[in-house]
Amino acid sequence: QVQLVESGGGLVQTGDSLRLSCTTSARTGRFYAAAWFRQAPGKERTFITAITWSSSSTTYVDSVKGRFTISRDNAKNTVYLQMNSLKPEDTAVYYCAAGLTSTGDMWPRSWDYWGQGTRVTVSS
Repeated sequence: QVQLVESGGGLVQTGDSLRLSCTTSARTGRFYAAAWFRQAPGKERTFITAITWSSSSTTYVDSVKGRFTISRDNAKNTVYLQMNSLKPEDTAVYYCAAGLTSTGDMWPRSWDYWGQGTRVTVSS
């Protein structure tokens, strides 16, 4: 069974940085892409960014462009989300996902595998 395990969340202040990690138990060749979603309290889970395992092609939503960077290390079966200049509105549970869909697919149901989530809280 494929597992995705996120880590790196925490409580930070506005303007701080965090790096989230997502490690998969499966070889990355099993997936076409990996993504990060987030879910704020009382809101739906929304797409943030995605990356292909092979070419590192990326997609970002406008709200995080220039502040967040997705990257991957195939040797470690790990995807990272570097988050800079954090804002209170970035407060959410962050989930990583993997699957055979494209990096531009923002529908959660399109992604086959999910981690358990890691909480990020940004205080003002």
